[in-house]
Amino acid sequence: MPLKDCHESGLDFIEFLGDRISLTNKAELREIYNNEFRGRAGIRDPNFSSVIYALRRFNKVYCNRDHIFINVRPQVRVYCDQWRRPRASTGAPQGTPIATINTTFTPKKRLATEVINKLKENRKELIANKGGIEITSDPEAVEGKILFFVERLKDVFIVRFNVANKGTSCVYFTYYTALHKIRCFTLDDDHRLTRANPLLLCPGETYEVRVRYILNHYGYFPATMYFEFLITGSTPFCIIREMEAAARTPLADILGPVSPYKPLRVQARSHVSTVEVEGVPPEKLVQPQIMFVKLDEYKPGEYLKQLTKQSLEDSEHLSPVLRQKLLSAGALLKSALELKTYSSRFHLLLHLEEIQMEVDIRKYDLRNQTMTLDQSNKKLISLSVPGVAENRPSVLRGDCIKVTMSDDKNNPTVVYKGYVHKVELDGVKLGFSQSLLQRFLPNMKFDVEFTVNRLTLKLQHRAVDLAAKHQLGELLFPSGAAADTPPMPNLRMFNLKLEKNPEQSAAVQHIIAGSSKPAPYLVFGPPGTGKTITIVEAMHQVNKCNPTAHILACAPLNSACDLLCERLLDHIDSHQVYRMYASSRDPRSIPSPLLKCCNWDKTKECFVFPSRETLMKYKVVVTTLCTAGRLVTGGIPVGHFTHIFVDEAGQAVEPECIIAVAGLFNPKEGQLVLAGDPKQLGPILRSPLALQYGLGVSLLERLMKDNTLYQQNPDTGHFDNRYVTKLLRNYRYILSHSPFTLSPPPLHFVRNWFKLRRTSLRSHAAILKVPNELFYSNELQVFADQWERAVYCNWEGLPKKGFPLIFHGVMGKDEREANSPSFFNVTEIDALVKYLTLLFETQGKKGIPKLLAKDIGIIAPYRKQVEKIRRALKSAPVTKRCGDLTDLKVGPVEEFQGQERKIIMISTVRSSTRLRQAGPRLQHRVPLKRKEIQCGRDQSAVPADHCGKPHYPQQGPHLGKVESGLRSTHTHTDQRQRRNTQSTDVRSNHGLFTLSGSSSTV
Repeated sequence: MPLKDCHESGLDFIEFLGDRISLTNKAELREIYNNEFRGRAGIRDPNFSSVIYALRRFNKVYCNRDHIFINVRPQVRVYCDQWRRPRASTGAPQGTPIATINTTFTPKKRLATEVINKLKENRKELIANKGGIEITSDPEAVEGKILFFVERLKDVFIVRFNVANKGTSCVYFTYYTALHKIRCFTLDDDHRLTRANPLLLCPGETYEVRVRYILNHYGYFPATMYFEFLITGSTPFCIIREMEAAARTPLADILGPVSPYKPLRVQARSHVSTVEVEGVPPEKLVQPQIMFVKLDEYKPGEYLKQLTKQSLEDSEHLSPVLRQKLLSAGALLKSALELKTYSSRFHLLLHLEEIQMEVDIRKYDLRNQTMTLDQSNKKLISLSVPGVAENRPSVLRGDCIKVTMSDDKNNPTVVYKGYVHKVELDGVKLGFSQSLLQRFLPNMKFDVEFTVNRLTLKLQHRAVDLAAKHQLGELLFPSGAAADTPPMPNLRMFNLKLEKNPEQSAAVQHIIAGSSKPAPYLVFGPPGTGKTITIVEAMHQVNKCNPTAHILACAPLNSACDLLCERLLDHIDSHQVYRMYASSRDPRSIPSPLLKCCNWDKTKECFVFPSRETLMKYKVVVTTLCTAGRLVTGGIPVGHFTHIFVDEAGQAVEPECIIAVAGLFNPKEGQLVLAGDPKQLGPILRSPLALQYGLGVSLLERLMKDNTLYQQNPDTGHFDNRYVTKLLRNYRYILSHSPFTLSPPPLHFVRNWFKLRRTSLRSHAAILKVPNELFYSNELQVFADQWERAVYCNWEGLPKKGFPLIFHGVMGKDEREANSPSFFNVTEIDALVKYLTLLFETQGKKGIPKLLAKDIGIIAPYRKQVEKIRRALKSAPVTKRCGDLTDLKVGPVEEFQGQERKIIMISTVRSSTRLRQAGPRLQHRVPLKRKEIQCGRDQSAVPADHCGKPHYPQQGPHLGKVESGLRSTHTHTDQRQRRNTQSTDVRSNHGLFTLSGSSSTV
C-alpha cells in the first residue's frame, strides 16, 4: 500500500485511540490496532508495521525499542481534506466535564465524501445555524459563503469565525476542519480543540476559530469549513461555511466578467395562429442556380414528434395509430442496416435529429428585446444575440429569424421574417419587410424566435434517396465479389518523403490502380500519420496518370477543405482547381492563396455558382460535403467525377458523407477514397435517440467495424491493402497533453488524450513512455530527428531540461458573464501570457530559435475563453513584451484540424468541484475522440505547457500510473502552497499535482 495511504490510516488510528492516546507500549498498541481498529467491517487498512513506519516518516510518532510515543499536541493544524464523526469514548480527557459521546468512527475520505454529497443535495440546511449555535465571521458570509480578495501575495489574511451559543443549554464544540486539499492556509484556536479535547459552550459564550491565509500564487482558493457540535444525549450536528480567497493580476481584473451571469430563461410559447410576413434576403447572397435535381422538404411527421416525447417507448397515452407507428419505427431502428432499408432508416434518424434541434434552439429564443436601425444601412435592423459568436445559437448569413411585437395581442399574430445579412461578435443585422421598417420605433419590444437551417438536413435526406435510386449497394455494403489484384503502377512521388514511407506509398499505388473498385478505399491512422498528405499525393498522381480524370475533393469543414486546396495548388495549376464555397461563408476568412481559384466574385462582392458546363471544365473541385450537394442540384452528370476523395471522413455522419457521392458517383467506373480515423473527432449530434440508433457512426467507422474487407486478418494481424491502408508512421511532433482538471476525468478521457501513433518520427522518447506502457504494449517507436526533437529541450522555462513538456497547475475559477453560457478562466489566461512572454524574451538566445506569432497556437474548448485570450493578446502589456500577435491562432480544437504549430498551448478552462458533483452533464464535455486532435498539432519538438486545475483524487490504476509517470519526469509546475515547517500536524502529503489549464508546446 502506498506510503500516503499508510499515513492516512495512521492518522485515523491516532484519532481512534481517543483517551488511550497516552499509551506507549508497542505490543498493547498493536493489539488495539489489529483487534479493534483494523477489524472494522468493510475497511481495508495496512498492517501495523507499515502504519508506524509511515507515521515515523511524517514525524507523527517517535519510536524507542518497545515504545511508541504519539504527538498529540500540535501547535498548528494545516488545512486538509478530512473530517470525522465523533467516536465512541470510554471516558473523558482529564479536566473536561463531558459525558460519554455516542459517536461512530468512519475513515476520513468516506466522511468527507458524505459531507460534500450532502452539501450538494441540501446546502441550505447545512449552512443554517442550528442547535442554538450561531456562526458569524469577519469578513461576513453571504448565504454561507465568504469571498475575499488578497491584494498582495505572501501577505497574511485572517478569517475569523465566531462560534456563539445563543441557545438555552450547553453545547459541546467537538471538532472543526477544512475539506479539500490546499496548503494555502492554517487553522488554529486557543483551546486547541479536538474531539479528545472538546470545548463546552454555555449559553451566551463565544469562541473564535482563525483561518490564516498566505497566498503564494494568483488564482482562486476555495475551502469548505466543517464545524461539529454535540448536545448531551443527542446526535452530533454540523454547520458548514464556505470560503474563497482570490488573488488576481491587473490583466485578470480586465478580463473578468462584464456583468453577473444570468442564464436565458426558456418561456413557453402560446399556441396562436400566425401570419408570416416575408423578409429581405441578402441581395448578393448567390447567383440563382438552375435546379436540375429537385430538393424536397423532407419534414418530420407530427406523429414522430409525439413519439419522441415518449422517448420512442410505449405509453398508455398513445393512440392505437401512434402505437402502430411506434412498432414500425422500433422495428426499423433495431434492424440491421442494409440497402433495402437504407433510405427509410436514415430518414427516420435524421428526423429524430431535427426534432431535437428544434427543441434545443428554443432555449435561445428572446423575449421583450429591443432592436436598432443599422446606422450604415437604414434598411437593416440590428439585433443583439448574446453567444452568437460561440454558435449559441448557430446563425449564418442567409438564415431566417422570426420576430413578433411583444405587445401584439391580435389573433392571428403577425410574424416578421428577418434574413441575416451579417453576423457580428454579439449580434446580427437583419433584413425585414418594408412594412416592419415603416412601423419600427426606437425601444420597441420584440419576441425573437430562432430557426433551424434545414438545408443540410434536406441534402442528407436526398442523398440517402439517391443512394437507393442509383443502387450503390457495392459502395455502401461492399462484398468484394469483384475483387482483383491489379498490377501496381511504378510511381515517382511528388512529395519525396512518401517514397520513404511504405504505407503511404502503397496507399497511393492502390488508389491509382483502383484495387478496391467498386468498394471504397480507406486510408486511416492516428493523428499526424499523414492521411491528408497521402490523399493529396494520390490526387496529384491521378491528375498526372489519367488526363481524362476529374476529381472531387471534400471534407466536412471549410478549414480542412482549404488545407486540401492549398496543398493541391503545390503541383496542380490554379486554373485547373476550383474551390467552391457556400454563400454563408465569410469572405474575410478565405485564405489569400485561394481567392484566385474560388467562387468569390470580387466585382459583384458575392459568391457565384458557375454553370455546370463551366464546373465540368475543372480537373479538381474542392468543397465541403454539404456544398457538394449544389453539384447534384446543378446537374453535374453521374460519373463525371472519376475520383471522389473525402478527408476527415470520420467527422461526418453517413448521410452527410454521401451527399458528395449519391447522384455524382458511378461505382462501376469511379473510385471513392475515405481518409480519417474512426477514433478521432466524430460527428456532433443533438438527439440521444439518433445517437443510440447509429446516426453518430460515420461511413468510415461503419465499414471498419462491420465489413470484413476492412478488418485485420485474425491470423496475420494485417489489413488487406487492396481495400485499406493503415498509416503507422507519424510526421508530427506528438504531445501527451495532460487532460486533468479539478473534476477527475474518466479513464477513456485519459486514454484518448495520450493516444499516440504506433511509430513516431518526431516524438521525444520520454513523452512516449507513459502512453506507450499504458495503451500500446510498448510498440511505439521513436524515429525523431535528433535536432528536431532536441531544439527546445534546453529552454530555460522547462521544469526538467531535456524533456520538452510542461504541465502547469493553476488554481483557477471557471466563470460566465451576462447571458453567455460559455465559460472562461482568467487565471489560466494569466499563465498563458506568462509563458508567451517568457518565450519571446528568450527566443534567439542560448540555442533557442527565433519565433513568429504564426508558430504558436492556443486551443481552448470554450468560445468565451477564446474571446478572452484574444483580448488579452491585444492588451498593451502583452503587445509591449511580445510584439504583434495578430498571426497567433486561438480557437477550439476543430480549427486546428490538419494544421501544425511549433508551439501549442491548451487551456482546459473548467475547474469547479461543484461541476463534478453536479454530474457528467456539467463537466467539461470534450468528446473522447477530440482528445487525439489536441495531442497532435505540434510540428517540432517543443515543450508543451498544459494549464488546468491540479488536484484530484486518483481514479483507477491507469490514472494513477499516468500521474506517477508524469511526476517521475518532473514536468509539472505546481501552484503548491508551502506547508508550515513548524507544524506537527500536517495531515496530507499529497500536495498539488498542478497543471495549468492550457497546454503549450514551447
